[in-house]
Amino acid sequence: MDRAQSAGRRQVVSAGIASVMGWGMDLYDLLIILYVASTIGPLLVPAESETLQLAFVYASFGVTLIMRPLGSALFGSFADRNGRKKAMLIAITGVDVSTALMGAVPTYAMASVLAPLLFVALRLVQGVFVGGVVASTHTLGTETVGPRHRGLMSGLVSGGGAGVGAVLAAAVFFVVSSLFPGEAFSVFGWRVMFFSGLLAAALSFFVYRLTEESPLWAAPPASTGTQAARSPLRTLFSLGYRSIFLLNLVLVAGGASLYDLTVGFFPTFFDTSIGIDKSTAAGMLVVINLAVIVGGAAGGVLSDRIGRRRTFLTLGVPTLIVVPPLYLLTSTFTAEQVGLVTLCALVIAVLMMAATAPS
Repeated sequence: MDRAQSAGRRQVVSAGIASVMGWGMDLYDLLIILYVASTIGPLLVPAESETLQLAFVYASFGVTLIMRPLGSALFGSFADRNGRKKAMLIAITGVDVSTALMGAVPTYAMASVLAPLLFVALRLVQGVFVGGVVASTHTLGTETVGPRHRGLMSGLVSGGGAGVGAVLAAAVFFVVSSLFPGEAFSVFGWRVMFFSGLLAAALSFFVYRLTEESPLWAAPPASTGTQAARSPLRTLFSLGYRSIFLLNLVLVAGGASLYDLTVGFFPTFFDTSIGIDKSTAAGMLVVINLAVIVGGAAGGVLSDRIGRRRTFLTLGVPTLIVVPPLYLLTSTFTAEQVGLVTLCALVIAVLMMAATAPS
């Protein structure tokens, strides 16, 4: 009998909440930079070109993503040896603390070239811990629920976590931009956004205390018929696992890229490309990311019914065909056409998340 099937409803619910909130808090910390990109660019890079300033901010976002595989490998191996729960706590705490420290980075006017260097260094550290959160939260949730509902759990963790994190980021951005309007946001507001990572750490620790360990990991090796691998990473690259490992790597890379190029870019896209004011954009982003949660759940349920491969093909192909022209159409709208921008963004968000939910 699958150990996950024997897990009680309460354990499944708590593991699902912990995985969704853990991934959500992680993405919250990761996405903050996208909400303040146009603000911190001029403060950290003294270039006259706004494009170059934004390029630096997005490059620093990119280095975080580059470090994620290293973090996933390190924390994934740690989770195999010490449990998903412990790995999740350490990784989430690391993300939250490194995020908060970004709020204390001096500006270029204060520390010259040391300012952008410190910021990038913190992004590198954050990236390692982000990879650790992925390795622990997604595993904890899908290992606790029974096989018949793992697609739904996968969709809820990936879509729900992404939606929760982005909704929180949009909500905090709305509050902070209201408390520090105009020039005050460039002085204090952006720092408060990063400092809020400490609140995320406190919430994550509270959720962690209510969570039980994955039943698959906690099961004695004799009951599962397996022994703990001495080198889990080496096992993944062995002949028996290599092909499926590389296939999943490509699938997840494609899904992550699609998210970053669509929903992840919306905060900057609404601001710099369309010119929508911060308060309005924050409200739009809350609605759009609620749709991300719906899309993730829908794609996950569909994969439980028709299979993961069919879901990728049924939803993935139309998404790749529809999203690019729809994005181009959205870029032609003006700041006064908020309704049309929101509608197009909702379609993009639901398609994107539903297509990648089973990964």
